[in-house]
Amino acid sequence: MIKILGVIPARWSSSRFPGKPLADINGKPMIQHVYERAKMAKSLTDVIIATDNEKILNAAKNFGAEAIMTPSELPNGTTRVEMAVRKLNDAENIDAVINIQGDEPLLDPLMIEEVCEELRAGENCVTLCNEIKNEQEFSNPNIVKVVLSQNNYALYFSRSIIPYERNKRISPVYQHIGIYGYKYEFLKKYITWPDTNLSQTESLEQLKILEHDYKIKVVITKSKSHSIGVDTPEDLEAVKKIIIAF
Repeated sequence: MIKILGVIPARWSSSRFPGKPLADINGKPMIQHVYERAKMAKSLTDVIIATDNEKILNAAKNFGAEAIMTPSELPNGTTRVEMAVRKLNDAENIDAVINIQGDEPLLDPLMIEEVCEELRAGENCVTLCNEIKNEQEFSNPNIVKVVLSQNNYALYFSRSIIPYERNKRISPVYQHIGIYGYKYEFLKKYITWPDTNLSQTESLEQLKILEHDYKIKVVITKSKSHSIGVDTPEDLEAVKKIIIAF
């Protein structure tokens, strides 16, 4: 069995919702909901939180999580994840790392298991998608789309609709789900790459991988979970209602 570590990056600053990792959801901070759901994934050796803020660090320790401080000026969550892993005493024993978004309190542990399965099969990088059923979401630039090869490797990610419907649609439109698994050695290489033309144009970091001619395995998730990322206070209220309903 390979050693797979789950890492939840949790940054204080947010242009639309500062301090959202500690936003209260039915008596618990949001980051605790994410952590507890990630811990349900049996394939993970452990789950840690990577943060840039003492309040988040202390909150994590209060609910029993291991948390590691990282600089606030890091450019993205991927770099924060890698730095947190590097600080661990047993970093050299880690085979793979899963970057788990800290604003997904409805995370389905099945999604983590799906990523772990592909990492165990030898993939360098793995992510998820599901089919978009609501056509109103096709034109939403906040919903990232992905097109797949016949073997379910990413051909391209975009904020625009892909594939374009020149003829009658015979191919599904897939929404990218922002959970990533990496072989640890690949992650260490990946975070050294500067931004590339496509990654800057679309503001999609994962395009760097494709531009460097590496593959990204994309699993069409079997999860039926309500996947709502919390970007605004309005998103938070929607999540609260769903959690209460369950």
